[in-house]
Amino acid sequence: MSEIKDYKLFINGEWVNSKTGKSENIYNPSNEEVVGTVPIGDASDAERALNAAEKAHKSWKKMPARARAELMRAFATEIRANKDRLAQLLVREQGKIFSLAQGEVEVTATFIEYACDWARQIEGDIVPSDNPGEQIWIQKISRGVVVAITAWNFPLALAGRKIGPALVAGNTVVLKPTPEAPLTTLEICDLAKKAGIPNGVLNMVTGGVEVGQTLVEHPITKMVTMTGSTPTGQAIFKSAAKNLTHVQLELGGKAPCIIFEDADIDTAVQGALHTRFDNCGQVCTCNERMYVHEDIYDVFMEKFMEKVKLLKVGDPMDPETDVGPKFNRAGVEHLEKLVAESVEEGATILCGGGRPGGPEFEKGHWFEPTILGDVTQDMKIVHEEIFGPVLPVIKFKSFNQVIGFANDSEYGLAAMVFTNDMNRIMRLINELEFGEIYVNRGHGEQHQGFHNGYKLSGSGGEDGKYGFDQYLEKKTFYIKFKD
Repeated sequence: MSEIKDYKLFINGEWVNSKTGKSENIYNPSNEEVVGTVPIGDASDAERALNAAEKAHKSWKKMPARARAELMRAFATEIRANKDRLAQLLVREQGKIFSLAQGEVEVTATFIEYACDWARQIEGDIVPSDNPGEQIWIQKISRGVVVAITAWNFPLALAGRKIGPALVAGNTVVLKPTPEAPLTTLEICDLAKKAGIPNGVLNMVTGGVEVGQTLVEHPITKMVTMTGSTPTGQAIFKSAAKNLTHVQLELGGKAPCIIFEDADIDTAVQGALHTRFDNCGQVCTCNERMYVHEDIYDVFMEKFMEKVKLLKVGDPMDPETDVGPKFNRAGVEHLEKLVAESVEEGATILCGGGRPGGPEFEKGHWFEPTILGDVTQDMKIVHEEIFGPVLPVIKFKSFNQVIGFANDSEYGLAAMVFTNDMNRIMRLINELEFGEIYVNRGHGEQHQGFHNGYKLSGSGGEDGKYGFDQYLEKKTFYIKFKD
């Protein structure tokens, strides 16, 4: 058994105890063993962190952006140098397979490095005035203290995605790691300090609703960036309204994967496969409902089912494993309920359907890769977020029908389409109501893109120049001079 570490809060460059004196255990999804303990912070802990960040901002914002970026590049280097150690801890607290955990550590570093590239591109504008002898200057400046709140499915990468642009832009950060999987994120605090990032620039406070509400509602907070569930995002939006705090939210998804009759079937099979079962289906942009044209349904499904049945469920540290455990017991129970309700409504289980058998699965949160056929658009599973290795499949007849099916959702984060018809692709661009659309490949956004949800999938967006700009405020000067 690995060492069980007791963590503390990270405030103003130091590890400190919570005022509550209380802590909670973090459990391994594979075997339900304790991985570590973290403090249950309270409002006073959150306020301590905010005060430290506000004080640090006064000097951090004055540092040249390039100098901030150099420190952040050193931070990314430290993260990469500890890749295997961090990845092993990530497997233990979150349950993803080791290769994916290694990839998450790497992408955390690259999120930060990409943000560093913007240090010399924080550009304003000079625009002509209607008045003689006058110019208008629009300057971009840091917002101040940014509160970042992360989710458990990619806890470390989401931290890097927010910390990188926030700090390079000149803000300071108080990060509330996801309560369910905070350990790997807390580990990078020492790496930030080792890289030379000044005290108070990056702070982390663990805890529940009290901590989150204090951070969001406090007048020191100038921006909240959050990744998580839609109900939590809605609550944050309401709380932030008290001070009209800028809010950026990336929330739930119900991505359709549409396979047209002219698609390259092998490409579509592979894309549909990995976009359903990556991270045990626990990705906001996952293939949550698949639509296959009736003309190719039988051929496509034969190849697809062959691949699904070859997926190995098991120990996430085993290099042969394709699918690890679900993150928690509630997630497994949610899947069991959805599958049972779908069968009652007329769906057919084509493979999987429940927890795998065998002594190695007696402990932990396991669910088999599951495909449901004979699904209709009105079924609950087509509309409720699954967030696990279960996929409903629906036949469709026409372009207009499947566009109607795809848009029939309260979510609008991502969609996947497989077709080689350019006219159809252009129509899809105009008619699909999703912020991120993948054509002829599975999901997986890039840093230079814009990760943006429609409808109840969020607001504001992240990544690329538009995401970086979220972390900057604008100030306008009217400069009168003697002509």
